[in-house]
Amino acid sequence: MPHTSATNPGHAPSYYAFSANDKRVRDPLVGDHEADVCVIGAGFTGISAALQLSENGYKVIVVEGERIGYGASGRNGGQIVNGYSRDLEVIARRYGPDRAAALGKMSLEGAAIIRERVAKYGIECDLVDGGFFAAFTDKQIREMAEVKANWEKHGHSGLDMVSKGEVGRYVKTDRYAGGMIDRLGGHIHPLNLVLGEAAAAESLGARIFETSRVTDVEMGAAPVVRTATGSVKAKYVLVCGNAYMGAMLPQITDKMMPVSSQVMATEPLDAGLIESLLPANYCVEDANYVLDYYRRTADNRLLYGGGIGYGGQDPANLTGVIRPNMLKTFPQLADTKIDFAWSGNFALTLTRIPHMGKLADNVFFSHGDSGHGVTTTHLLGKILGEAVAGHAGRFDVWSSLQAYPFPGGKTFRVPLTMLGAWWYGLRDKLGV
Repeated sequence: MPHTSATNPGHAPSYYAFSANDKRVRDPLVGDHEADVCVIGAGFTGISAALQLSENGYKVIVVEGERIGYGASGRNGGQIVNGYSRDLEVIARRYGPDRAAALGKMSLEGAAIIRERVAKYGIECDLVDGGFFAAFTDKQIREMAEVKANWEKHGHSGLDMVSKGEVGRYVKTDRYAGGMIDRLGGHIHPLNLVLGEAAAAESLGARIFETSRVTDVEMGAAPVVRTATGSVKAKYVLVCGNAYMGAMLPQITDKMMPVSSQVMATEPLDAGLIESLLPANYCVEDANYVLDYYRRTADNRLLYGGGIGYGGQDPANLTGVIRPNMLKTFPQLADTKIDFAWSGNFALTLTRIPHMGKLADNVFFSHGDSGHGVTTTHLLGKILGEAVAGHAGRFDVWSSLQAYPFPGGKTFRVPLTMLGAWWYGLRDKLGV
């Protein structure tokens, strides 16, 4: 029977919550406070911005509705995947070569920020280098080769194509026709990463309040962020709530949709077995539209994710969705016990490109990393910090990328998106 979250209350019943290094519960916001910057949301985006600002001497207060890393930041597959949810060729066609070049220049920075902070602050988050993108068909292999060539135009020299005969170096399965490795990819314990970054920000003077859901943001020359029990008056506000914003600030939430993904973790496996399955200890994700992703954990579990729930809807039986796919990849795990199963929501935009902008001259936001959030949130959090400091060049590039509401509004956006996903999933199955 999978674990509950009793060992780390307020979090999803995940392997990450169970194995978190820091299970302290921060106090809620009580009373009236002042800061240079108030950050709403203690996930990767908000904590990345808070750390960037704290390093530069700003007085920062972070308010979080639940716990640090409660949302996608503490529940994801833990994969360091470079780039964005749309490749740079798509970005060039949609937004022009200049903005594609600007985004290409930034596209490896998120992973670099993670590695720099892990080293600088001694964050224990099981960082391992290397990622493998697995292809089922020759068509997917050709598409990967095109992505590789385009990446290399933007300075990414860490990619190599993998033939069918070489797949076994990275994953022992008969499912794949080949693939591509990214030596600049990797994997981490995401909750321990965001907790370590939060502690680093606190060591520089930032204050983080948990279980402090924002009820209102009062705009003005000195905006005020209000919760049920307190307030923060600040010079700047950064809105970083992503898929867990609820109905607050519809100017943002109308342009994103929460989407759930499901993850499970096996019992600890014999070291020889897990090493035979994933001999290079690279993380793996496949190339299907609704993809599977998996990796080894530091204590020799297989962590396997997949599935998708538009609108944030979860299946009744999480392991019933994921376990069959795991067994297609590794049939030798048929008798393996599943210790943890959980889900979490990420914020999807219609364009699949993150949405940054301003609600006022001193109220900034970032959301909608669309499934590539581990690296992108670190980059965009840093860029939010730069914008507050008056260096808005990179922020202006991102905020110039037009975002759109989903067709059908809140009533029909889910069925329309599901219809599109069904079509692309059918294409994957047919190999077209």
